[in-house]
Amino acid sequence: MAAITTYTSSQKFLHWALFALVVLLYGLTFGEEFYPRGDPAVDAIWRLHISFGLLLAAFVLWRVVLRGVKGAPELPAEMSPLEQTAAKVGHFALYALLVALPVLGILLTWFRGDSLSFFGLFTVPAPFAADRAAARTIRELHELCANGILIVAGIHALAALYHHFIRRDTILTRMLPGSR
Repeated sequence: MAAITTYTSSQKFLHWALFALVVLLYGLTFGEEFYPRGDPAVDAIWRLHISFGLLLAAFVLWRVVLRGVKGAPELPAEMSPLEQTAAKVGHFALYALLVALPVLGILLTWFRGDSLSFFGLFTVPAPFAADRAAARTIRELHELCANGILIVAGIHALAALYHHFIRRDTILTRMLPGSR
């Protein structure tokens, strides 16, 4: 049986879509700062943040299932055991943060007493009463994970660029669209 040398086109799509969604969601978070408190635009920004966060959750679920079914290409044999361990730990951290962010976001919305709405197409009411203290704690965890994913994804990107430009191996190219 031949070793897998690249990710599937679905895995590549999800990788880059999740990257774009994380950047968009982070940007939306800071978009409210351009408006005064109570401005209707702030509510619109948060409705978009929630909707795109739910899309992120669906894509993360799809990505995790695909990873379980299709697996991932083997790491190059030239990588030291330390590098291979770092790669595995980094990927685990990315997946953990990608799962935690939308889960915490959903819980935050519900503990604030709000319903989840996906671009106005459907609404899921909070299954329990609002709890401001719990919402504050969840918000802090959500923000911590959001900052954490930026750090871990940044290290991930730097490692991919290192492999491409310094090591000159196929680590980066196997995740690029169109590569085989």
